[in-house]
Amino acid sequence: MESEKAFIGGALIGNVIRFRWTLLLLVFTLITVLSLQLSTREVFPIWVISASSKPDVLGEICVGFFQGVPRRKVVRSIKDFGGVGDGKTSNTESFRRAIKFMQLFGEKGGSQLNIPKGRWVTGSFNLTSNFTLFLEEGAVILGSQDIKQWPIIEPLPSYGRGRERLGGRHISLIHGNGLHNVVITGQNGTVDGQGKMWWELWWNRTLVHTRGHLLELINSHNILISNLTFLNSPFWTIHPVYCSNVVIKGMTILAPLDAPNTDGIDPGLYCLSFIRCILFILLCFWVYLDWRERKLRGENTIKFLTLVPNVCIEDCYIESGDDLVAVKSGWDQYGITMARPSTNIIVRRVSGTTPTCSGVGIGSEMSGGIANIKVENLHIRDSAAGVRIKSDKGRGGYIANVSISNILMERVKIPIRFSRGSNDHPDEGWDPKAVPKVKGISISHIVSVNSTKAPVLQGIENALFEGICLRNVTLLGLSTSATWHCEYVSGFASGVFPVPCPQLQQNDTASWCPSS
Repeated sequence: MESEKAFIGGALIGNVIRFRWTLLLLVFTLITVLSLQLSTREVFPIWVISASSKPDVLGEICVGFFQGVPRRKVVRSIKDFGGVGDGKTSNTESFRRAIKFMQLFGEKGGSQLNIPKGRWVTGSFNLTSNFTLFLEEGAVILGSQDIKQWPIIEPLPSYGRGRERLGGRHISLIHGNGLHNVVITGQNGTVDGQGKMWWELWWNRTLVHTRGHLLELINSHNILISNLTFLNSPFWTIHPVYCSNVVIKGMTILAPLDAPNTDGIDPGLYCLSFIRCILFILLCFWVYLDWRERKLRGENTIKFLTLVPNVCIEDCYIESGDDLVAVKSGWDQYGITMARPSTNIIVRRVSGTTPTCSGVGIGSEMSGGIANIKVENLHIRDSAAGVRIKSDKGRGGYIANVSISNILMERVKIPIRFSRGSNDHPDEGWDPKAVPKVKGISISHIVSVNSTKAPVLQGIENALFEGICLRNVTLLGLSTSATWHCEYVSGFASGVFPVPCPQLQQNDTASWCPSS
């Protein structure tokens, strides 16, 4: 009788489990069909991969991630709109006339604006959808030195104000909002922001509104930026925000090493459509259930999701007065309220130098959340920090599932740094009780030569940074007295020289720390 009850109980449990999976599969199918019906864009592919493998959905390049565009039906030169490339004449109205004309062909085969050899002075201009901006060899777009040619626009809602000053902000030199299928490329042409005027306003403390970027795209989809040189941005150089399917490839970005806040590439705030967000949540739930069943069987492996990235940055060279690449997601209460995370970002084969900041920074504006970041194959030299995670009280949000690997550093002051305490808030409305959650940071295969300071890993009181995994990290050139400085962090380290702090020697956490 007891065995019969056990059999019946086991059968019931089995049926419940099968019903759970069946229901989940039905919901998954329904949402997928709805996504196909409600969107004209291709549904992103999703992979489920075992933890023992190396997830790289696009191989060694991200060009396949960009959906591609057909040959543009209409091709014109800026000269066709009265442009004069003598380095003196203002071409602001020529660019604006050109874009207005190109808009007529957005749904009729698209358009392309060619910039021939010459020096083309212009103020800010907006791009349009299904459009290519092509800079021929020897073409140079020069940012106007007339501040009125950079109008004031509303601040980003995830910032609540200009990053540097209250109120609005100057528009970027090349700007776009709500666009799709845009290509900005050429034969190594140049966009020069002529930022010295803006830097002097900052140094002299006479800046009234936040400086403009060299290129900013907002709420846009399927963007390719490639094969150009960007110089002397007034502020951050390339800033895609609230975007998806962005590829930035083969770019050279240069600014004087003392030029303030001239970050190279600052991706931030990426979100799926509502339907796809629901799909992603269900898949995460599926992974959790799978992990729980594996744990009951005594297995330590876990399946996880790898998505086509929202942003891919690769094969770029950057010299700047700030971070080479910085991932952001909103500022304090404004980012918390908007709650749009920066997710699924790949940064690979980037090299450069920044004597004041880091090769790759995450934060410090990270209040909307940052997750699923993959950084690999970087060469950072003569810089203040190699990789840096920046946060603070008031930020809230989270940083999770970050993989940083295969980094070569030369003459980098602090190779690995987690920092806090910038006391940098948008206004008095920030909440000191809003602390970030940081978990799942993997740093592996790092070589730093001629380092001058040991790593500094500073978490935040009452907000322990957990799940820090370091493997195969070699830091050469440190004095024998140099020691790691760690506060409010915990994790595991293996193959790390010199010996890390005790907080990273918790062997009981080794099972989740990737072995390669």
